[in-house]
Amino acid sequence: MPHEPLDYLWTKIRAVKDIYGEMVGTINTPEKYEAHKLAMAQSVWKTLKENDSATCRSCHSFDAMDITGQSAEARIQHPVAIKKGETCIDCHKGVAHILPDMSEVTQAGAAELATAAAQTPATATTLYTIATEPFFMNAGDSHNAGNLMPSTEVEVVKQQGDQVLVDVKGWQQDGVAEVFYAAQGKRILSVLLGEDAQKALKTLNTQTDPETNLVWHQVALQVWLPKKQLVDDQQKIWRYAADMMSANCTGCHGLTALDRFNANQWIGVIKGMAPRTSLTQEQLRVMTQYVQKHASDMPAKL
Repeated sequence: MPHEPLDYLWTKIRAVKDIYGEMVGTINTPEKYEAHKLAMAQSVWKTLKENDSATCRSCHSFDAMDITGQSAEARIQHPVAIKKGETCIDCHKGVAHILPDMSEVTQAGAAELATAAAQTPATATTLYTIATEPFFMNAGDSHNAGNLMPSTEVEVVKQQGDQVLVDVKGWQQDGVAEVFYAAQGKRILSVLLGEDAQKALKTLNTQTDPETNLVWHQVALQVWLPKKQLVDDQQKIWRYAADMMSANCTGCHGLTALDRFNANQWIGVIKGMAPRTSLTQEQLRVMTQYVQKHASDMPAKL
């Protein structure tokens, strides 16, 4: 309970809805409780976000914390939270109660992203895939020649009906013909290549990684895609991924800082944590792209 008189009074007034809910039996069965659990949790999270987790801070505060005396995870997360001006509920969801089923939130985020893709301006020249997207070597092909991973950047060459011809670039390790990546030396999957796509691939540049002595080729490919799965603002994908990560990855621990791991390390982290969530393989691909492209060894924008 808040201690300030006005906040205290307002909390008491708002509690009337709980009395009403008790009278009409809003959550008087386990089934009704589960049906309302997500809405109740979101309401509390929203309030805590707006008031800087005032309920938590009546006992805890950053100023009073002895960071060195905390657990190993807290010693990492709390300084990050202080630096970024985050509040308790940004990480500490599911502390007092078991988290509700968050799949509805994730599905809603995916629907919003699809709506945004449908509204992408026809004049946009740089686009990003919102999901795993099959591509074709010719506009009329019925079988795809490979797949682009979520968040892959493409440059528009021309449009034809509901399809668009695009250029996509990346890096391919010497001797590994089936894929190419978003950055040299980073296992950030961009494109999965079928045989026809492999033959059409153009090499732009070749470099040797001084740390590993591996040879990398900068490559380019021109392919056809449906327009409906592309957005012109990559941040829309990142907001969806960030919300998904916050909703699904704070039940066991605080939200992990994106720069906690490098791009290659994040692959193992996501694989290790995936069984503890209800995320689909497609959702995990989006999240993996998000954390890898914001990792400790990645530039501010990829």
